[in-house]
Amino acid sequence: QPEYAVTSTPTRPEHRMIQSSTGDVERMRRACQLAKSVLLHGKDLCKPGTTTDEINRILHDEIVAAGAYPSPLNYRQFPKSVCTSVNNVLCHGIPDSRPLQDGDIISLDVTVYLDGVHGDTCATFAVGDVDDEGQQLIGVAKACTDAAVAVCGVGESFHVIPEAIKATLKGTPFHVSPMITGHGVGEFFHAPPAICHTEPVSETGVMQEGMTFTIEPVVTVGWPRHRTMADGWTLVTLDNGRAAQFEHTILITPSGVDILTA
Repeated sequence: QPEYAVTSTPTRPEHRMIQSSTGDVERMRRACQLAKSVLLHGKDLCKPGTTTDEINRILHDEIVAAGAYPSPLNYRQFPKSVCTSVNNVLCHGIPDSRPLQDGDIISLDVTVYLDGVHGDTCATFAVGDVDDEGQQLIGVAKACTDAAVAVCGVGESFHVIPEAIKATLKGTPFHVSPMITGHGVGEFFHAPPAICHTEPVSETGVMQEGMTFTIEPVVTVGWPRHRTMADGWTLVTLDNGRAAQFEHTILITPSGVDILTA
């Protein structure tokens, strides 16, 4: 388990880009594929009447049974093993006793720590019968992540990511949150580079072979202004508009990009 499982405080990563060796890549691939498997199981649990606490409990047990650790648990005192962000929650939703209702949408964020590395993924699912706007929001959010992943490669500027997202959103009524960024991931849960989904982009370098990082834009129905709830984690939209998110962990390769969580 990572050091923060006991201390709640993660080791500060060196300020360097994560570049994986061949052995690191295989460990990353196993962690990411486990995260994907858990996420797909979670999709089946997102039914009307099921509580997010129940989803958390079932997925926690599945992760532990696989010999892994649920990365969010006790990370900076986060109290649960997965994030469940329902309707107007942008991200970092804490599982609770509220039953999911027909028509909800839920973003389920799963990260696992296996063999010394983290694999991170997220998707938004429809609960029961979701209206047309909600279905469109989910589709556009997925398209934004897919488009951003597709433009990555060796030597590419990090600016291509927000450019691809902006082009995907053009002509839709949706917006992308400037506050939620992707991040380097590997031996550390969160590390450089910071992956901005809107301009301005904080990273000045270019993508290099061996980098592993997440792309995870949060797309909203209304303007993506938000506030943080009293729990210190849950981010909700100020206008109560719904949000959707898809996330992949990717590896930069000589020929382009390898989606480790696909």
